[in-house]
Amino acid sequence: MNLGDSAYAELKSWIVDGRLPGGTGVSEAELALALGLGKAPVRSALARLAQDGLVTSSARRGWRIAPITLADILDVFQLRRELEPMAARLATQRGVDAALLKRLDVGCKAGYVPGHAASQRSFLAANRAFHLAIAEAAGSPRLLRVLSGLLDEAERALLLGLALRNRSDEIKHEHQALIDAMSSGDTATAERIMAEQVDEARDMVIAALMASPSVLSAEIATAPAPKRRA
Repeated sequence: MNLGDSAYAELKSWIVDGRLPGGTGVSEAELALALGLGKAPVRSALARLAQDGLVTSSARRGWRIAPITLADILDVFQLRRELEPMAARLATQRGVDAALLKRLDVGCKAGYVPGHAASQRSFLAANRAFHLAIAEAAGSPRLLRVLSGLLDEAERALLLGLALRNRSDEIKHEHQALIDAMSSGDTATAERIMAEQVDEARDMVIAALMASPSVLSAEIATAPAPKRRA
């Protein structure tokens, strides 16, 4: 891994897990100092992160971590809602490695403590590995690549939801039911359970977002009244 790749991976993890919150302004110089690297690999990393939609650039203001918006959340979870049940169905049809899924689910069973950043990050990393294993078992590299990006974007919002309440026990049951359905070749049930998991995650995130003081105090923009015809 070259320096640009290393900077990209590190900065992406800082953005995804919330150590660089949405809306934060950053400069190449301060990021280079934090990473212990030169500006060139940081600049290269930021350009790639801009392509991922995780940062935006401004000629005058440097770089800014892309904020999390309700529109973004709905878009990401809508795409997950379409693609992840399909991945579960394809993986079930092809035959999934149930032993692998059970090993990956061990990290999820450890649960998390709401508001405890380290346990939340560990839980989300385990949950991501579980979901990506299913996507990989679907046999489509493109599907895996798209879902990997969507899970990156969803993870930023999921941290908000995990801080609101503990869904550890619910997710344990959901994962076990999914593993059982996939192991028995029940494509319809696997597809349904995956869709329900995505819906539950979306609802948790939206509830957390709506409880945020910044959302509660935001002004609601109204559309201008239509002009009357003469």
